[in-house]
Amino acid sequence: MEDCIFCKIVKGQEQSTIVYEDEHSLAFLDIHPLNLGHTLIIPKKHYPGMGEMPLDEVGRLFVSVAKVMQGVRRATKANGMNIGQSNGRAASQEVFHMHVHIIPRFDNDSQGGLTFPERKSMGPADREAIGKRIREAVETRG
Repeated sequence: MEDCIFCKIVKGQEQSTIVYEDEHSLAFLDIHPLNLGHTLIIPKKHYPGMGEMPLDEVGRLFVSVAKVMQGVRRATKANGMNIGQSNGRAASQEVFHMHVHIIPRFDNDSQGGLTFPERKSMGPADREAIGKRIREAVETRG
């Protein structure tokens, strides 16, 4: 998909802070994170949403989600994690390339976890620093 920002990231045509990659999936930091370490994980092959993916590919993607989530948790020392995935405009999907949000959560980052914190701005140096910590945490998974 020529206009898909996530396909451009997969092809290396757009800048991103990659924290994990395997044959089928790619994980990178959200550029407007809800919290430090907010990561997106996508299939490398373009699918608008989960409903268009073959079930075996959904399974492979979620194995990667679990692996990356554990690395994000270790790297950020989060108190909890939200794993989110939306399908369709009515479900608030904004980029129509299947993706899963891995959002580290911290005590008192919102109203008792009932709402999401405000999105934050991070510069490239800050993204690279947390990205490096996450990459190392994913690689050293025990």
